[in-house]
Amino acid sequence: MKSRYVVALLGALALAAAPSAAQQPAEGKFLVRLRALSLTPADKSDAIPSLSVPTDAITVSSKIFPEIDISYFFTKNIAAELVLTYPQQHDVELSGTKIGTFKHLPPSLLLQYHFLPDATFRPYVGAGANLTLISDVQLAVPGVGALDLEDSSVGVVGQLGADIKVGPKHFLNIDIKKVTIGSDVLTGGSKVSAVKVDPFLVSVGFGIRF
Repeated sequence: MKSRYVVALLGALALAAAPSAAQQPAEGKFLVRLRALSLTPADKSDAIPSLSVPTDAITVSSKIFPEIDISYFFTKNIAAELVLTYPQQHDVELSGTKIGTFKHLPPSLLLQYHFLPDATFRPYVGAGANLTLISDVQLAVPGVGALDLEDSSVGVVGQLGADIKVGPKHFLNIDIKKVTIGSDVLTGGSKVSAVKVDPFLVSVGFGIRF
């Protein structure tokens, strides 16, 4: 009789100590992050021989700005991420002299693979497409006149990052991307140069999964 009671007591203690499946609900399919993003352009441009402008003389300013991204997990390992922000204004310089500004809106859509979906530290890689919309171009060169840029650019995105679980639904995030963004420089409707912005993006932020 005593042994039966001991077995029953040990069983009850084991059940109390081990969390049940009901106490560990599956994580939600959505992960929303708010991040601070640092953009550093590659600053590559064609020469303009008619104006004696050398290669890589056209540069675009770096910038830090907020962005929000929404990820949907098809499985534990595979997710899609949509990266959004609002139009960002950049200064443009020609051989160190400011010649104006423009704005760009760069939404990106990526497919990701998450290597350790149940761990505290969850690294991932991603790849996808970027559509950059260029607007409010205010560029001019003395003696040449107004310059314009193409109104859109389509490119590819490569990504490496990690989520760090800090609560039941909460994550810290660090993320690195390389994006291809380029535009022809126009005057009077004719191309005079081509600029490759091709920014390197580093972001850190906080996410909630539901």
